[in-house]
Amino acid sequence: MSRYTAVTDADLGEMLATIGVGSVEELFADVPAGLRVEGPLALDDGLSEQEVYGELAALAQRNLSTDEQITFLGAGMYDSYVPALVDSITARAEFLTPYTPYQPEVSQGGLQAMFEYQTAICELTGLPVANASVYEGPSAVAAAGYLAKLHNGRSRFLVSAGVHPHAVESLATLAHGWGMTVEVVELRDGVTSVEALRQAGLDEDVSAVIVSQPNFLGAVERLAPIVDVAHRSGALVVCAADPVSLGLLQAPGAQGVDVVVGEGQTLGNHLNFGGPSFGFFAVTEELIRRLPGRLVGQTRDAEGKRGYVLTLQTREQHIRREKATSNICTAQALNALAGVIYLSWLGRQGLVELAELLAQRTAYARERLAAIPGVTPVHQQPVVREFAIRIDGDVDAVLARCRAAGINPGYRYAEDCLLVAITEKRTRTHIDLLVDTIAEALA
Repeated sequence: MSRYTAVTDADLGEMLATIGVGSVEELFADVPAGLRVEGPLALDDGLSEQEVYGELAALAQRNLSTDEQITFLGAGMYDSYVPALVDSITARAEFLTPYTPYQPEVSQGGLQAMFEYQTAICELTGLPVANASVYEGPSAVAAAGYLAKLHNGRSRFLVSAGVHPHAVESLATLAHGWGMTVEVVELRDGVTSVEALRQAGLDEDVSAVIVSQPNFLGAVERLAPIVDVAHRSGALVVCAADPVSLGLLQAPGAQGVDVVVGEGQTLGNHLNFGGPSFGFFAVTEELIRRLPGRLVGQTRDAEGKRGYVLTLQTREQHIRREKATSNICTAQALNALAGVIYLSWLGRQGLVELAELLAQRTAYARERLAAIPGVTPVHQQPVVREFAIRIDGDVDAVLARCRAAGINPGYRYAEDCLLVAITEKRTRTHIDLLVDTIAEALA
């Protein structure tokens, strides 16, 4: 067993001399005094392993999982059912342990899984090309913005207020470094308005129009008119889509959308207190060489046997930095594998039936909640799995009553508004309990 040996005074002196610094104090001289810690750190005495375990267990008990309460939380991450098959396959050592495929063709099984994943994403989105996944939904939106910048070199993004706030923030953070502006276009009656886009200045300076389907308030967007007006100005259209809702809604690619991205957590991935998950990314043929990350292709070897290869790797680890379309160091391949296993388990018809089930239960929940005096829907647009309500009353009292009943009623995105999400794990009994609890709190 090797031992860790701390740096000696002689080692320290040699390192300081090599960089031309006389002392450690001189090395950190540029750090403001107010940021430095003087003296030893104020740490408690050490604990035994057993005591540490007890302390960590106590901290963990402060969290509530979806196994311990009925949750209607959504806003991008959902309490969806994950079949046992997903965990069984992803736990296999050949999938669970590998890192990024630096010698990818050696691992044909891994590449085939990525290829099958890409195929599933193409079928979902209605676009011909998908990559082997990215980190998660918000960074996928930001990467789509960079793709648009590389494609047309324009300076502005018009982003619907219906795009997830985290995605807007991610895009704005990176756009600042590109010298681009992000302009948020407000919703009208819960959806993105073509007229609002025009009034925001949809012209030859706009690189991309970015929308969500359904949007952050759960409303189903009419994509075709948005695509038409954006393409007339030469802008790309990026759609951040909920993959499960696409079992019911027309694929964005079939409506002319250029780039479809999204959060894949609902496809066979547990919540895990917020992650990890994966993002998906699909484009038209025209944009294939702007695609970030990896693209797995199918080919034939010298003996005519089917094989898989990394067709494109436009990461700065593999090509010159100025030519790279992404600095993604790895993808979420294990999470994406869970996604394609889930979709295979569910099947084409199963996905349709799941989306229909969600739409039916969501309609039931919205109708019942809207019947409570003091509760009104924020909009009247069609919804699939999520909707927004406004509460005219003591919202804090409503939340407290729900907590006491073991219910999380939804995401409070505004002072008087809740975003309520329905998954296949929320039964009519759960919905009725939510309705009765809120009604009692407002009575």
